[in-house]
Amino acid sequence: MSPEPDGPEGRLRRFATIWSRAVFPVTATSMTRPEFEELLLPLARRLRDALAERAFDAAAGQAVGQALVELHCTDPEALSATLDVVESYLVLYCGDLGTHDGERGAVGDDAAAARLKEGLRARSSRLQHAVAAGFAGALRRRTLAEQESISQAALNARHTVAEALHVSEAKFRAIFEGAAIGIGIAKLDGTILQVNDTLMRMFRGDMDNHLMRRNVSDWTHPDDAPHVWRLYEELVTGVREHYSVEKPYYRSDGTVLWTNLTVSLLRDADGEPQYQLALMEDTTERRLLNLRLRYEATHDALTGLPNRTLFFERLEKALAAGDGMRFGLCYLDLDGFKTINDSLGHAAGDRLLVEVADRLQACATAPGEMVARLGGDEFVALTTGLDTRREVDELAGRILSVLSIPIRIEGRELTVRGSIGIVEGPAGEQSAAEVLRSADITMYRAKSAGGNRFELADPEVDARTITRHGLTTALPTALDRGEFFIEYQPLVHLADGSVSGAEALVRWSHPQHGLIGPDRFIPLAEHTGLIVPLGRWVLGEAVRQAQEWQSQYGADSPLRINVNLSPCQLHHPHLVADTVETLERVGLDPTALCLEVTESALIGADDDLLKPLRRLAEMGVGIALDDFGTGYSNLANLRRLPVSVLKLDRSFTQGMQHYPADPVDLKIVEGIVSLAHSLDLSVTVEGVETGAQAEQLRELGCDTAQGWYYARPGPADRLHSLALVDAVG
Repeated sequence: MSPEPDGPEGRLRRFATIWSRAVFPVTATSMTRPEFEELLLPLARRLRDALAERAFDAAAGQAVGQALVELHCTDPEALSATLDVVESYLVLYCGDLGTHDGERGAVGDDAAAARLKEGLRARSSRLQHAVAAGFAGALRRRTLAEQESISQAALNARHTVAEALHVSEAKFRAIFEGAAIGIGIAKLDGTILQVNDTLMRMFRGDMDNHLMRRNVSDWTHPDDAPHVWRLYEELVTGVREHYSVEKPYYRSDGTVLWTNLTVSLLRDADGEPQYQLALMEDTTERRLLNLRLRYEATHDALTGLPNRTLFFERLEKALAAGDGMRFGLCYLDLDGFKTINDSLGHAAGDRLLVEVADRLQACATAPGEMVARLGGDEFVALTTGLDTRREVDELAGRILSVLSIPIRIEGRELTVRGSIGIVEGPAGEQSAAEVLRSADITMYRAKSAGGNRFELADPEVDARTITRHGLTTALPTALDRGEFFIEYQPLVHLADGSVSGAEALVRWSHPQHGLIGPDRFIPLAEHTGLIVPLGRWVLGEAVRQAQEWQSQYGADSPLRINVNLSPCQLHHPHLVADTVETLERVGLDPTALCLEVTESALIGADDDLLKPLRRLAEMGVGIALDDFGTGYSNLANLRRLPVSVLKLDRSFTQGMQHYPADPVDLKIVEGIVSLAHSLDLSVTVEGVETGAQAEQLRELGCDTAQGWYYARPGPADRLHSLALVDAVG
């Protein structure tokens, strides 16, 4: 029963048919093409399976290349045709099995499908490399076996080569004429005596015409390795028995023949050097194929620019240059490219990238300059020399200038701009990875400043950014490792100096960076989404501590524990449920908890955002408006908010640190306190650092205060041992 034409096996069969038609004409076999196709079918299946594997397996491709040689497909054109078929048809006919389990559900849009197709083509390209490597290895082993056989026959015949090789003539002649490699025999002075037909074909028939007029020593080439002719001299003088090198030759038509050349010394009956035997394997097609594969591996398929691999090679070479050499690097990211790509489609985006690449190449034409595409809409330009400080600035200016010229795509004029990060310095002080990381950081600084500009790298900014990135990376596991802890700062009644509560303040004890304050890691936690589990943990620890205080000290315990609530937590749908669950699990009365929300988080808040806070307030949980006075909110909105406490920002009380206090500050605070009390809100003041401040705030009617004047944040067991200063003097 034949497979379904459009099923996996049917498509595989069509791929094998195309492959056999391409390769069969250059294969030395007595089989018919359909018979040959049957032999290629399992190889096609192996390529298909390798394309679909989750992890790339080079051995599969190498095995296919080796199998081609075993099927007598030894002509370089057979390999070239195979690689063309794999490149053009493998993904087309076998790519339906290339979607891994985790990818099948993701191909729901054009972008995902394009990424998957690109991944399969990249896998196909790597398979081509593996097939070529397997083919070359198998052919080399076969050639070496032939060389060994020929060399042995030649050695057996060395006593009689000059006398028509009469002892082993028949055996030697059969090998000599039928070998798949070129063979030549010459005198020690370089006079060529005899060559076989294979060698004649390698030189395209012109060896016969030049046989009597050329000497071995005439076959020089500019690309000869320096040691080639030294090895030759050692052989013809009897110092060396044989040598093998890669050597190019000029044909009479000017083309170049590349060979793997093995030359052996033949001695007479007395052991004296008599002749030289040359064995040549034509590697021209293989070399061209390797150059093609090398080009494809080091150049971007879309733009033709050098890719990340080649760029890193050039950058590492530039950084390894001698004393006095410098380098300059421009890291470019196109501003707004994603919008163009999404609105006009990937085809238009690709044409835009090609045009940008052409313009960038025109900017970097001086010696020591190059442009590469790293991927997506990211490009780099490199300049090297003795004065790259000036050159790299000029290069960046030229890039921004050419980008400002509109690009016409599909009848539309598009203006694309770029953000450039520049790193410049002496060679030998940084690694390639460090240079690119610094350029990337600097590029994003240019983008954050509005784009369409370039910025110079700043080592201090780089260090801060790298540290920030390290902290961001470490955050997710820090909570599991128990690196966070809580300190408590007392809230003090201004009227009598008694402790009315405490604010829970989270800290991070980082294993490398030491103690890290919340001003550094809370924004990172909000950015990564860790703020929700971190906030839940802080709430649980603070509530547990408040319950422990009540159990231990009874009426002398702080009345209320204050916990900060981030804007991200405020928007989380489980805020009320998490809070209720924590209070019930610990057994703490809701009135003993106060949640602090910043004024900026509630500016313009609608009823949906306020609803969770209202529900908590109805349960008895206190809601404090933190940093009041910094958010420019409408004071009339206070009536809408379910708050019971105003926490006055420290900026209002800085003028009260010394006597006499700033009269303007006094009037402002007095007005806020009066307004708050008229709305049945209590007032807490942050940042109290002197007795003068405490006295002024008490006289103005503020209810509670906190700050270093009373106590710095500390561990829970220190809260009741603090020697508080009498707030009333």
